[in-house]
Amino acid sequence: MAKAYDSSQVEGKWYQFWEENGFFHSEVDDTKKPFSIVMPPPNVTGALHLGHAMDGTIQDILTRYKRMRGFNTLWLPGTDHAGIATQAKVEAQIVKEGTSRQELGRDKFLERVWDWKQQYGGRITQQLRRLGASCDWDRERFTMDEGCSKAVREAFVSLYRKGLIYRGNYIVNWCPKCHTTISDIEVEHVDSEGHLYHLSYPVKDSLETLVVATTRPETMLGDTAVAVHPEDERYQHLIGKTLILPLVDREIPIIADEYVDREFGTGAVKITPAHDPNDFEVGLRHQLPQIAVMDKEARMNEQAGKYQGLDRFEARKAIVEDLKTAGVLVKIDNHAHAVGECYRCSTVIEPMVSKQWFVKMEPLAKPAIEVINDGRLGFVPDRFDKIYLGWMENIRDWCISRQLWWGHRIPVWYCEDCGQEICAQEDPTNCPSCGSEHLKQDPDVLDTWFSSGLWPFSTMGWPEKTPELQQFYPTTVLVTGRDIIFFWVARMIFMAMEFMKEVPFPKVMIHGLVLDAKGRKMSKSLGNGVDPIEVIEQYGADTLRFMLITGNTPGNDLRFHPERLEATRNFCNKIWNASRFVLMNLEDYEAGPRGELTLADRWILTRYASTIEKTTEALEAFDLGEAGRILYEFIWNEFCDWYIELSKPRLYNKEDALARHTAQSILLEVLEGTLRLLHPFMPFLTEEIWQNLPVQGKSIMMQSWPEVPAYHDEEAVKSMTLLMEAIKAIRNIRAEMKVSPGQKVEILMLASDANQRRVLENGKADILKLAGGASVELFETMAEKPSQAASAVLEGVEIYLPLKGLMDLDKEIARLEKEITLVLGEQKVLEAKLNNPGFVGKAPAAVVAKERERAEGLAARKAALEERLKELQQS
Repeated sequence: MAKAYDSSQVEGKWYQFWEENGFFHSEVDDTKKPFSIVMPPPNVTGALHLGHAMDGTIQDILTRYKRMRGFNTLWLPGTDHAGIATQAKVEAQIVKEGTSRQELGRDKFLERVWDWKQQYGGRITQQLRRLGASCDWDRERFTMDEGCSKAVREAFVSLYRKGLIYRGNYIVNWCPKCHTTISDIEVEHVDSEGHLYHLSYPVKDSLETLVVATTRPETMLGDTAVAVHPEDERYQHLIGKTLILPLVDREIPIIADEYVDREFGTGAVKITPAHDPNDFEVGLRHQLPQIAVMDKEARMNEQAGKYQGLDRFEARKAIVEDLKTAGVLVKIDNHAHAVGECYRCSTVIEPMVSKQWFVKMEPLAKPAIEVINDGRLGFVPDRFDKIYLGWMENIRDWCISRQLWWGHRIPVWYCEDCGQEICAQEDPTNCPSCGSEHLKQDPDVLDTWFSSGLWPFSTMGWPEKTPELQQFYPTTVLVTGRDIIFFWVARMIFMAMEFMKEVPFPKVMIHGLVLDAKGRKMSKSLGNGVDPIEVIEQYGADTLRFMLITGNTPGNDLRFHPERLEATRNFCNKIWNASRFVLMNLEDYEAGPRGELTLADRWILTRYASTIEKTTEALEAFDLGEAGRILYEFIWNEFCDWYIELSKPRLYNKEDALARHTAQSILLEVLEGTLRLLHPFMPFLTEEIWQNLPVQGKSIMMQSWPEVPAYHDEEAVKSMTLLMEAIKAIRNIRAEMKVSPGQKVEILMLASDANQRRVLENGKADILKLAGGASVELFETMAEKPSQAASAVLEGVEIYLPLKGLMDLDKEIARLEKEITLVLGEQKVLEAKLNNPGFVGKAPAAVVAKERERAEGLAARKAALEERLKELQQS
C-alpha cells in the first residue's frame, strides 16, 4: 500500500472492475429473498447536486448492505424526460439558430429533442457512477422508453374508461413564459413586498359605496361580483344589491359567501372567477360568469378595453392611475404576501380558466389514505405520515395536461366529421361512430408526474406480468427528499393502489435538504451552491458520502460545512494509516490457533461484536447517521487509538512468536470485519485496503456481512474502560500542567477495591508506555496524600502525580474546581432522570440499576475531589 491514500488513483479503477464483473446486476432468483429500490429518476436535463448525492448515497448504502446480507438486490436506475425543462433547453438552442419549434413543426422538433437526449441525457448517470452508485445499469429505464410509454397508455386508457379522467374548463396555474399549465405543487410561493389597494365601488341607485381591498387591481376588469361574509353585520343591508364596476361600468351583484375573511382588508372581496382559484369556486357556487381579461402571454386582451395589449404589470400601473383620477382609489397600504411563481422559470403564475384534462382524485385518494391508517405503508420518520395525510385528505383534482410537445401525448383523438372523442391504446385509423378517417389527436402531453407515478411497476415490465415484477414488486423501500412527497410519492402510492392493488413500498425513508452553512437553500442566485463532482475530485467520493450521512438524523435538513469534509478526509487517512500498520506487521503471518488472549484482546473482540450488532440494528432502522457514528467511534477511538497501540509490544516482540501471532490474528480479524461494515459507506477505500489483505474472494462488495461473534466478555470491557480512563486522566494532567512529552513522571494510584487494583497492576506496562510513566505504585490505603501532586479522581480510584517544582498550586486548585463543576453537571442530569417516573417506570430494571450505580459513583468521585481540593487549599 502507498504511504498516502489517493482517491483519484482508486475510484475509477474499482468502479470499472465492479461494473465489468457484473457485481451490480441480479437475475430473478426465487431462492433468495428480494430487496429492491427504484431510484427517484433525476431529470434527463440535470447535473448531480448535493441533494442527488445524499439521496444516491443513502440508496447505495442500503443496497450494498442488503447485497452483503445475501439478498437478491435490485437498485433500478433511470431518468425522467422532464417535459418543461427539456423542451426549454432545446427551444433555446433552436432560437439561437434563428428559428422556432413552430417553424420546425412537431415531428422535426421532437427529433431534435431525442437527439439532445442522446447527446446529453446520460450526464447525470455518469456522475452517479463517480459517487459509487451500485445500480443495476443493465436495467436502466427512461420515462419515455418503449416499456414506460406502453404503461402510460395503459394507465390513461384504464382511468379514462372508468370515468376517472375527464376534460373540462377549470382554473389552472398558467406559466406565461413556459406556455403551459403546472400543478398546484409545482407553484413556488415566494414572500414578496406588495401593496393592498382599497377601491371604492358605488352601489347602484345609491350614494353609498362599498370599499374592497385587492393586491391585483388589474384583474378588476374581470370582476363579476363582490362578496361579503353572510354574518358580517356591516354589510347585511347590501347583500343582494348591485354595484357599478369602476372603469368598466358593468353591473355586478353583492353576494354573501363564507369564503370571505372578515378580518382581511375591509371584509369585502372582489370576485374574479377567471383569474383566482378561490374566486373560481365562489363563482361556481353562485353561477357567476367567467370573464378572462388576459391572454396566454399574460397581456390584457380585448375584454380589457383600452388596456388591451399591455402586460399585466404595466396594466396595473395604468389602471391605478386611472382609478386615482376617477376618485375610486381610497388608499394604498404596504402589504407583504406570498406570490406564486413557476418552479422552472420563476415567472409569476397567472391563474386562468382553460379546457384541460383532469384526474378525479377523491376515488384514488381514498385507498392511498387507508394504507397509512392501517399500517401497510409508513414514512421514516413517522411524522411525515401526518404531512402526507393532510395533503391527501384535502386533494383537488389533478390537472394532467400540459401545453408542450415533448412528453407522452394524450391518447385521445377527435373525429373532425362527427365530433366523436376516441381514447385508445392503439392509434385509431378511423372513427368507430361514423367510419371517418379524419381524426386529429389532442395536441397536449401528459404531466411528467403521470409517467413517474407509475415508476415502481412500469420499470419492471407492467402491464405485462414479468418475472421481475413477480420477484421485486412491491419494492422494499423508497428513499427520497421531503420536498417531493406530494409531487411524486403520493402519486406513486395512489397509482399503485389503482393498478397493482398493493402498496409500491412498505416504507418511505425521507431525508432532508442539503443547505449551506447559514441554513439557506443552495441556489445559483445566492451563489452558494456546491458541485459534488468538484468535492469528489478534491476529497474523494467516500469523504463526500460519509460526510453527507453522518451528523444528522432521518428527515432533518443538513447544513453543509466545508470543515466537515476535512474532518472526514482525516478519518479516511486514519483508516488508511492503521491498515498500512497492520499490513506491515503481517509479513510473517500464517493462519493458526491463537495463544492466550490479553485484556486488550478480550476487550476489542467484545467491542467489535457490539459494533456489528449496533451497526446492523441502526441500518435496519434506516438510521444511517447513527450507524456511521458507531463505526467512526469504534474505528478511530477504540481500534486505532487504543488497540493498535496496545498491540505494539507483542508485535515487536519477536521472541514470543505465539503472542505476536495472537495480536496479528486479532488485528486482521477486526480490521477485515470492520472494513466490511464500513464498505457500504466508503466503498472505494474499503475495496482498495481489502484487496491488499491476506483474504479470499474477488471483491469486498461480494463478501458476506459480518455475523456477531459469540465472543462476549463484559468484564473485560469494564476492566479495559478503567485502564483507559486512568491513562486518559494521567495524560490530561500532563497536558494541563504542561509536562513535556519526553519527561517521565511517577504515578501513584489509590484503589481500595481489590478488582480495580488487580486491573491496574496487570496494566502497569500499558500505563507506563501510554501515559509516560517512570514508575507506577498502587496503594490500598494512604496514610497521607502527596502534598505537591496533581491529582485525578475516577470512580473508586485516585491518581496522584508528584510534580514537585513543576506544579502551579493555584492552577491545580482551579483545575479541580472545574472538574467538580463538571461532576455536578453530570449529577444534575442523572438526578433528573432518576426522579422521572416515566424513565424509572418504563426503562428496563437493569438500565435503571446501572444509572443508580453511576449516580453512586459520581457522588463518591465528587467527595474525593472535594477532599483533595480542601487539602490543597490548606497546604
